Amino acid sequence: MKKRNLLIAVFLLSALLATQTGKSQILISLLLGDKLNSGKIEFGLTGGYGLTNMRGDSGPDHLNTFFLGFYFDFLLNQDKPWYLYTGVLVKSKVGDAGYSPYSLADPELDSVFTGGSISREIGYFYVPLEIKYRFQNKFFISAGGQVGLRNSATDKFRNSINNDNDLTFEKDIRENIARIDAGISGGLGYKMMKGLGMSIGIRYYYSLVDVIKSKDVNGSPTAFYIHADIPIGLKK
Repeated sequence: MKKRNLLIAVFLLSALLATQTGKSQILISLLLGDKLNSGKIEFGLTGGYGLTNMRGDSGPDHLNTFFLGFYFDFLLNQDKPWYLYTGVLVKSKVGDAGYSPYSLADPELDSVFTGGSISREIGYFYVPLEIKYRFQNKFFISAGGQVGLRNSATDKFRNSINNDNDLTFEKDIRENIARIDAGISGGLGYKMMKGLGMSIGIRYYYSLVDVIKSKDVNGSPTAFYIHADIPIGLKK
């Protein structure tokens, strides 16, 4: 019951964090402070580099992004190193790049972006839910899935006039992108020290959803993450 209540608190606070990051972190500390110090729950910030693309009718280039969020590790068994890994990627994007420009129904814009390129950038609040196992040598593996709630979607037109990509235009394409994304994920990593130690690792996400609403175009996100998890609020 306690674990279920904690999970409910995590997801409620996740929604709040999406709009008010600082206040939500304070609320998490106030609501779960004692439990965060118990050794059964690890809470911290996660961030790093993401390399993403869209399976299907995708652009020729990957989209390079950076992501930031927070995470929880819930110890599932006091005697065995099994954990439930969750949290929220508050700043994260999927997509790809290298598309040829299409018509913007504006002759002047079409003219200036002729010969340019487009990157498709879709922002999702991703919530991973994975089972993690930590080995005695501090390495760990995880597997599960993640669900995303779309918060932004743009096609960014770029062209070079005097300098590289000095001409840009952003078109909102949210109405063409599915609001919900979901798929499978997994990873491996290394905890640099016990207790308050930072973890570094890699994760891979494979969407099971065609997030492009058009019947003529399809695309499902994939992402390769290199991340660092930094615990906060644990006793040394």
